[in-house]
Amino acid sequence: MHKPCAVIPVYNHERALPAVVAELLRAGLPCVLVDDASHPPCAQVLRRLAEQQAVFLVTLDTNQGKGGAVMAGLREAARLGFSHALQVDADGQHDLADVTTFLAQSQAYPQALICGYPQYDDSVPKGRLYARYLTHVWVWINSLSLAIRDSMCGFRVYPLPPTLALIDSVRLGRRMDFDTEILVRLAWREQPMRWLPTRVHYPKDGLSHFRLVHDNALISRMHATLFFGMLLRAPMILWRRWRR
Repeated sequence: MHKPCAVIPVYNHERALPAVVAELLRAGLPCVLVDDASHPPCAQVLRRLAEQQAVFLVTLDTNQGKGGAVMAGLREAARLGFSHALQVDADGQHDLADVTTFLAQSQAYPQALICGYPQYDDSVPKGRLYARYLTHVWVWINSLSLAIRDSMCGFRVYPLPPTLALIDSVRLGRRMDFDTEILVRLAWREQPMRWLPTRVHYPKDGLSHFRLVHDNALISRMHATLFFGMLLRAPMILWRRWRR
């Protein structure tokens, strides 16, 4: 059975969110919104959006971070009976014209995680663009593979059973480290992944919650933790690949 929905972590994105939800609903995709302890104006917008059919709201009492909000949304999606969840950012940077393509791939390969790798326009901050290459190198080292084309793009379709099996068995990063860590750990479990290009635009008035010092420290610690985890798993990973 292939029954997808969208999971959208939200923290004070009241300006961009209504258009994101409207576009997803037009694509026939139910939406699970996760209010990550937003301020009152955003919470009000979320409650109004949740009055629509096929829009569901999860409210977190304290801010969990992007990863924590996504995990709460994935659990709620499974509870509601969905089989797959398209993770979408609330700030409007993802090209939602690609939704149908991603869902078609997910339906054709229901066991696979469908991942986007970004095609940037001139709006991308150069500091972020260059920093991604360092993360790419660490991901290739920690996964013992070049197969993960981009681990930081939050536009992907998760098959819920294997994803929740990982989430429920491992303590994952709950903030900006989540998107990368979950891909590496799923790769360790031989999770099939398929990659599609997707355009990414950074709105001039977009709201970013990336904290330069704190989140970079979390990401650095995550890479170090994965590195030592890779060393422990390397013999098994390489043996499985040799057999395959």
